[in-house]
Amino acid sequence: MSYFDTSGTDDKEIRSRVIQARKCVACLNGILWSKDIRKRKLNICNALIKSSLLYGSETWRLAENNKRRVEATEMDVLRRSSRISRKDGIRNVTIRKEIGLEETIIKEIEQNQLTWYGHVHRLAEGRLPKIALKWMPKQKRAPERQKKNWMRGIKKAMNERNLNEGQWKDRKQWSLGVGQWGKTF
Repeated sequence: MSYFDTSGTDDKEIRSRVIQARKCVACLNGILWSKDIRKRKLNICNALIKSSLLYGSETWRLAENNKRRVEATEMDVLRRSSRISRKDGIRNVTIRKEIGLEETIIKEIEQNQLTWYGHVHRLAEGRLPKIALKWMPKQKRAPERQKKNWMRGIKKAMNERNLNEGQWKDRKQWSLGVGQWGKTF
């Protein structure tokens, strides 16, 4: 189930996904803190927690507050699976290095979004996702500071990966440009 509200933001949806993932973390707390299970913790986390957290993330508009929520949930899982409490004072970067994770979950969300963006552009013209992607509201925003929208996030992710408009036509080139990162957790 996905939530949409009249404000035009997806804060409610992201909050709901974070709550679902936190519920999974609470249910798996004994497994995550266990000394006996080591190698399979990340597989369990990917299958249960990450899948519930990232459901529908292809369409999220990631504002900074939402990025912090999602990253905090990821770090909670990583800390528990490493058996490191926040009281220990160990930085997140150090925990990531110990586990061998290079990228955050935000990079994986961006990758999913770019994959979806390329897929929608390759669809036939009359398809609903393509129509929705090209739709622009008639009402203009006030000239004050512009809010981040989904397309701005896509353009930023494309610039970071040196992807250009039209590259999505070649599926292999697009997927190589989008990049395949290692597991986030």
